[in-house]
Amino acid sequence: MPLPIEEYALIGDGRTAALVGSDGGIDWLCLPRFDSASVFGALLGDDDHGRWMLAPADARGRRADARGRRADARAYVDDTVVLATRWVTDEGEIEVLDFLPSTEVRADTGAGTGADTAEHHTRIDVVRRVRGIRGTVRVRQELRIRFDYAAALPWMRQLGTDAEPALSATAGPDALVIRGPRFEPEDHRHAAEFDVSAGETVDTVLSWHPAHRTPPPPLDVDAALAGTLAEWRDWIADAETGGVHDDAVRRSLLLLRALTHRDTGGIVAASTTSLPEQPGGARNWDYRFVWLRDAALTLQALVARGFRAEAHHWRDWLLRAVAGDPGDLQIMYGLAGERRLPEWEVPTLPGYDGASPVRVGNAASEQFQADVVGEVILALEQTRRAGVTEDRFSWSLQQALLGWVEQHLDEPDNGVWEIRGEPQFFVHSRVLLWAAFDAAVRAVNEGGLEGPVERWEEHRDALRAEIEQKGVDPATGAFRQHYATSEVDAALLVLPQVGFVAADDPRMRATVELIEKQLMPDGLVLRYRTTSGVDGLAGDESPFLACSFWLVQVYAGQGRLDEAEALLDRLVGLANDVGMLSEEVDATTGAHRGNTPQAFSHLSLVRAAGAVAAARAARAGR
Repeated sequence: MPLPIEEYALIGDGRTAALVGSDGGIDWLCLPRFDSASVFGALLGDDDHGRWMLAPADARGRRADARGRRADARAYVDDTVVLATRWVTDEGEIEVLDFLPSTEVRADTGAGTGADTAEHHTRIDVVRRVRGIRGTVRVRQELRIRFDYAAALPWMRQLGTDAEPALSATAGPDALVIRGPRFEPEDHRHAAEFDVSAGETVDTVLSWHPAHRTPPPPLDVDAALAGTLAEWRDWIADAETGGVHDDAVRRSLLLLRALTHRDTGGIVAASTTSLPEQPGGARNWDYRFVWLRDAALTLQALVARGFRAEAHHWRDWLLRAVAGDPGDLQIMYGLAGERRLPEWEVPTLPGYDGASPVRVGNAASEQFQADVVGEVILALEQTRRAGVTEDRFSWSLQQALLGWVEQHLDEPDNGVWEIRGEPQFFVHSRVLLWAAFDAAVRAVNEGGLEGPVERWEEHRDALRAEIEQKGVDPATGAFRQHYATSEVDAALLVLPQVGFVAADDPRMRATVELIEKQLMPDGLVLRYRTTSGVDGLAGDESPFLACSFWLVQVYAGQGRLDEAEALLDRLVGLANDVGMLSEEVDATTGAHRGNTPQAFSHLSLVRAAGAVAAARAARAGR
């Protein structure tokens, strides 16, 4: 069985990511991209669905910590995503470094056809370095390679020499070569055992390459490690952390960067698919794609912390992804802007702890979610204010998006939560439409850009009047989820963030009071009451972490700083031992739920910490 979700740590290179369990197993890895088929899929099944285990051979000699993990300690190396795990046995002590080299490693093969020797290799590497610290420890590796979501057993061959062994695995378009200690076959798996003494280092490197190409040359692990550490440290060095939970903010920023594809600029919502929102449930979705909303909010979080270059990269991605007819706009795309993301169920993976189905693709790509353009326009406004010069292409794109909004002003939508029930006029969505036009008006009046500002002002003012008339429940004085209900929704906490209403407005105070009464049974915020039937799905869910971070921001804006700080402290404390947050959490046990690490959770942490820092400064100023 897979470990609890909070027992995993991400390693990545900006093209894909692996999840390493606290027991030493790599249980999730898709190659060569985040959204590729899995090579190791034990996370959504068991060992036979693909796994790479590395740990001391004598399980009886391991010491477990208070939470029952077999590793004595693990942590990221400084401000990087290089994972260090310390193992202690009766015979000695070792450290395992797990990482994907983030620097491009390209070299000619020196053999094969002229094309092979003349061209650089496309490759993805996973490195597991074992370093002896004390005594001598026997280490065991078990390798179960299962391509295509465990649908394809590979053709395995021994390559190399006795002195430099290499194991090859091939299935269809994909191939791996594993270099290091010699692996021997053991009933549909391969295993290797070796001793590591104090001062010794043993490296195992798994390298993906297209199956039609010859294997890439051996990796210089020392150089790759040094380059990877330097790249991550250099990137985070100038981050503006703000003085509130700085360690958690830096870790969140690093994870957000790890979820950003270094070539295309696309920001995936999470590194996994189908981790359930409830144990054994069916609310299992594929998050390895680029939601315009999530990516725009991530961009805002990064820009607010001083990362301007990312704005250029993401804006270029956006221009490519939505190029063409604005009428074809989607709410999400593939990493390179792919439009077709058909949702299908994977028969070869039984699901995390039996939670089925496992889904690949996402049918939400075909939904109408009215808020998305507002998020994009606001993100681009922030990048403009941060000094990223608007060019005629990016501004014409925004004008086209606003034209698309005008065409859909009178349509109900599926909302920020991607409901699969009947579309509604969600108040959050209507407010984000208002925000899109409000930002466009500012762009003309304050930024000197050109556009039909009078028409945009008319739309903006009409939307405000509509929302204030239909979006407030007269019985409670609070904003409501949608025009046809008295239910409340955590997405309403965003209204002050986009400038529609002040956090301390009486309607927001009434909204917060209802959220506290109806959506916080254990002190953390649910998205909405699933019993209302609005989402058209069976089952329940756990508190959605981003919603609680939103409440921190509202508390801070209402002058309830002590409550904001207490809630933020609790939320940061829910991160696992390496600082990762998933989509949701069990408020009673602290168990993580849903896909991980979740960009929405981490970007919301960054924004909430900023709100608390601003509230502290305001209090000190008074």
